[in-house]
Amino acid sequence: MKINENQYKYIYIGILAFLSIILIFVANSLSISYKEALNVLNNSSVLSYITKISMVFFGQNDIAIRLPFILFYILSSVLMYVLTKDYFNKEIDRLTNIVIFMFLPGMLSASLLINSAIVVTFCTLLYLYYYQKYEKHNYYLLGIFLFVDNSFAIFFLGLFFYALSRKENRLLLVSLLLFGLSMYIYGFSSEGKPRSYFIDTFMIYATVFSPLLFIYYLYSMYRMGIKNKRTLFWYISVTALIFSFLFSFRQKIYIEDFAPYVVITLPIMLKLFFHTLRVRLPEFRKLHHALMKITIFLLVVNSLLTLYNKPLYLLLSNPEKHFVYDYHFAKDIAEILKTNNINNIKVFDKRLEKRLEFYGIKRGDEYVVSLKNPSNYDYKFTIEYIKKDLIDIYVYKVKK
Repeated sequence: MKINENQYKYIYIGILAFLSIILIFVANSLSISYKEALNVLNNSSVLSYITKISMVFFGQNDIAIRLPFILFYILSSVLMYVLTKDYFNKEIDRLTNIVIFMFLPGMLSASLLINSAIVVTFCTLLYLYYYQKYEKHNYYLLGIFLFVDNSFAIFFLGLFFYALSRKENRLLLVSLLLFGLSMYIYGFSSEGKPRSYFIDTFMIYATVFSPLLFIYYLYSMYRMGIKNKRTLFWYISVTALIFSFLFSFRQKIYIEDFAPYVVITLPIMLKLFFHTLRVRLPEFRKLHHALMKITIFLLVVNSLLTLYNKPLYLLLSNPEKHFVYDYHFAKDIAEILKTNNINNIKVFDKRLEKRLEFYGIKRGDEYVVSLKNPSNYDYKFTIEYIKKDLIDIYVYKVKK
């Protein structure tokens, strides 16, 4: 049965709606992390304002603080779908592109966590959509981006190199000015002892994409570069990639500052892959089909682990080694304390104390709460997962 363009659109809408519902359920299963708690309770950043506005309407809970980022994920998906309207020769290719984009582990995790990655992705796609639709640069948007996040310095640098190659003097001057202002406002972090994190950065990118997909990304960018098919997408993405690796030779980078500019080139990768596949006779496509199946399998596994990863606790001797440990248990601990009327607490782990504050557990001197076994305690509670003890909570009532 042949599927027409409208039917492909309905399939996309159905997948997006399904994923959005899943993300809301997953968001409710997460606990606020220490960095997120600082953003929500203490900081005055764009992320802080976004989450606080959401809490005004939906209350102080995990869904409320993560819902805006799920919405940015949905809008980013819509922009990517619109951007590729006339890019692919076949509608099935366009659908494949948007489905892979939505299932990228980096996109899924960015939609669930309070960080700037999904906001930057949306802003970048919005700018590229305007450029594609009107064939001109929107300098008002660029001015706004300057105050959204420090990572737009990389975006301005990508625009600078693009303008340099196309001899667009106005864009050249504006992008260079904005890059300079971004460096002046936010500065450049060079903290810590110099140490190479190149391999770590490579592995994180492999996690954001899935391993084989990232390797093919590198090949695609190299291929487009030597073939002199360097689009605006290409300049932004390659600039982010190169500078992330350059910085990683000296220090650990924040991948959310660079990954949004890398994932936007997914259509370039897939168009090149489909072209390479279809120019070959059917009997010579076996290797491509095998690589595609392995890549999709790894992508599905990584995506599932991003969304549903608690069973991994059953395989770990130390729960703290779980890759999302920082986003679990705080809410469970708070519920246990509330159920047992334990409040006004002192926690020696200040990070945990700040997380519990979000769930309404007040700081005080009536109880002492610890996750490490003290010499004396009055209460002990245990958090389990499928009959496996994961965390013990010790409570000592302060004698007055």
